[in-house]
Amino acid sequence: MASVIYPKAKEAALAGGLNLSSGVVKAALIDTGTYTYSSAHEFYDEVTGVVGTPVTLANKSLTNGVFDADDVTFANVAGDTIEAILIYVDTGTAGTSRLVALIDQGAGLPLTPNGTDVQCVWDNGANRIFAL
Repeated sequence: MASVIYPKAKEAALAGGLNLSSGVVKAALIDTGTYTYSSAHEFYDEVTGVVGTPVTLANKSLTNGVFDADDVTFANVAGDTIEAILIYVDTGTAGTSRLVALIDQGAGLPLTPNGTDVQCVWDNGANRIFAL
């Protein structure tokens, strides 16, 4: 699979219901051996295979259709192999926290965690997490 923006997130963006700029946007490490992407998935409660604890993205920016934020560090990650990173808008309720993107291509993926910190460095060459 190639990295993807969830179709339901695209619909929400077109309808004005996707708030990446002021919403609480998080990244989660995903084991794709447990989670299988579906274009019908819309909310975080449909996701399995989260490894470790999701982290909140800081200093988000939206410029010319490009979404970016500071690099993130996941603390003390242990568990299953990580093949993807999930981006979602956290409302505090899994059933309303909108899935945005699943990124499965990048340096360091896949990764077998060993209980140490995992740093996620976004593609600085393109200055983005994803682009529309």
